[in-house]
Amino acid sequence: MPDLLLELFSEEIPARMQAGAARDLERLMVGALTDRGYLFEGIKAFAGPRRLTLAIAGLPAKQKDVRDELKGPKLDAPQAALDGFLKKTGLTRDQLKIEKTPKGDVYIAVIERAGRETPHVLVEIIPELMAKFPWPKSMRWKPGLSVRWVRPLHSILCTFDGELVPFSFAGVSSGLHTRGHRFLSEGKIEAKRFDDYAQKLRAAHVVLEADERAAIIFEGVKQAAFVHGLEMIPDEGLLAEVSGLAEWPVVYVGTIPEEFMDVPAEILQTSMRTHQKYFSLRDPKTGKMANRFALVANMIASDGGKEIVAGNERVLRARLSDAKFFWDEDRKHSLESRVEKLKGIVFHAKLGTQLERVERIEKLAGEIAAKIGADVEMAKRAARLCKADLTTGVVGEFPELQGVMGRYYALHDKEDTSVADAIRNHYKPVGPGDAVPTDKVAVAMALADKLDALTGFFAAGEKPTGSGDPFALRRAALGVIRILLENKLRLPLAVDGDLLSFFADRLKVALKEKGVRHDLIDAVFGLGHEGDLVRLVARVEALQAFLKTDDGANLLAGYKRAANILKVEEKRDNKTFISEVSETLLSEPAERALFAALAKAKSAIAPLLEKENFAAAMQQMAALRVPVDAFFDGVKVNADDKRVRENRLNLLASLRATLHQVAEFSKIEG
Repeated sequence: MPDLLLELFSEEIPARMQAGAARDLERLMVGALTDRGYLFEGIKAFAGPRRLTLAIAGLPAKQKDVRDELKGPKLDAPQAALDGFLKKTGLTRDQLKIEKTPKGDVYIAVIERAGRETPHVLVEIIPELMAKFPWPKSMRWKPGLSVRWVRPLHSILCTFDGELVPFSFAGVSSGLHTRGHRFLSEGKIEAKRFDDYAQKLRAAHVVLEADERAAIIFEGVKQAAFVHGLEMIPDEGLLAEVSGLAEWPVVYVGTIPEEFMDVPAEILQTSMRTHQKYFSLRDPKTGKMANRFALVANMIASDGGKEIVAGNERVLRARLSDAKFFWDEDRKHSLESRVEKLKGIVFHAKLGTQLERVERIEKLAGEIAAKIGADVEMAKRAARLCKADLTTGVVGEFPELQGVMGRYYALHDKEDTSVADAIRNHYKPVGPGDAVPTDKVAVAMALADKLDALTGFFAAGEKPTGSGDPFALRRAALGVIRILLENKLRLPLAVDGDLLSFFADRLKVALKEKGVRHDLIDAVFGLGHEGDLVRLVARVEALQAFLKTDDGANLLAGYKRAANILKVEEKRDNKTFISEVSETLLSEPAERALFAALAKAKSAIAPLLEKENFAAAMQQMAALRVPVDAFFDGVKVNADDKRVRENRLNLLASLRATLHQVAEFSKIEG
């Protein structure tokens, strides 16, 4: 079947927009074609510095013919109903069919539409798609334009089955030509099919695939570093960005002047990455940052890159001079002297200034430190200084270094190492791959910082909604959970209501990779008294192991049967059965056996849970499986005698209460 080739060629597309644009182009085209009844073999979008490309394989030459039958009004319906149906279908009364139905004869409109030739459909689809393209930012680049594009559009190449698909957008008419690399190729390139297009672009020094450009850059930096006895400092974000800046990437290595090497490596690396898009290198023997950097040019230089490197070194000197100035000036003032300046920084309109937040964190950090065995005074000192680096020049220039710079300045001020480390680590973990703090002072600080944000924003009504989480509260909650679990801290969460539910949801996310079932977390949280996450997770894991056994699965089935009976009978009697069983009314052997088993289990489970011997508690529950099965096999719950019936329902309520010591079984699926 025929193929479609579409290229939208423009001025440079911002690197950060390219991957999303490729996904959007593919998504919009799939939607448009599917809406028109098309199926095809494959689709792939490509994005680069100057072009968006789409290739579709196996697209039919025409739409399928369509035959629809629309059901209309009854024959005896008012004339107005028939007139409305005729207007909707565009048919006359004579063109309608009559069909017999159980409710009477009705009019049926048969509408047949012949499928259109695909090029005619594409002429409609593509300009519509481009007009509604969701660029984060777009522009009109000449007067009179009614549509927008990310940057000035120069050409559109569009072919179907090797033939031109003629249309216009933003004053640009589609054709059969594109261009290669801005500097390394000349003239127009004609292409009618994707394979030919891709080959000609490569010959014109354009690598179409973003992943291939990234691989070329990665290997180029790695090899260039190796030549100098160095290694690349991995930076996936920078790699993704730089692969969107060069159509034909070439790697060169430059030198950092020695005068800047006493500046903290984090400042140098951040400055080079943020402003110049350079890769930092390090000495594999020492692990320290080297006085070399790797740059990616969009050019093959005849002099081996000497002029390119020299020019980049001049620019870098100016950038690092600014960074060094900030570093030197910041150290002239202690962190303590900066704390008062936090009065002038608003944390949130409803939650006060950063100074007010620091005072809350200081109090909370001290309380947490006392509970986990950390040095209370050090925790409070770290809390007092933890946000002071927000007033420094380096953090003003590079906000991502907050905390990191606080540690450097604290050490410069001769603060205790634990205090300095806590200032750096109190933001951790900043993502799923980031380590949690382990030093107790840092742990107290990190927990205080996150819990203050969570309780404050929830109290202020600023809860996450849907995908929106402007204050990163999901990340904060996950951070609290990971810190507690990975450090095995027995620190109950003193939260309730919506915030407790929020933590439960985040705990499900945190434990999902471990294969822990979300419904079991709900079942244990449902007890309403388990704020110790370490204990909760141990209980959930023991419960999950128990439910995987035959005894566990069958006992769960017995519980659900009992719960369903109780639900129906409690509604009928308008009362709740509360486990008060009269032993004298137990006449059947099976109910007496269940009564005895429940009494034994109930008295045994509570102390085992108290000792956190969850496995033994599950064994006690396992012993209930046989008497529960025997009860349902041999006992009629709804006995004719009212007192016997209520006693048996109370026995089932006793089963429910016994199992609810461990978890709220009603929340368990299966």
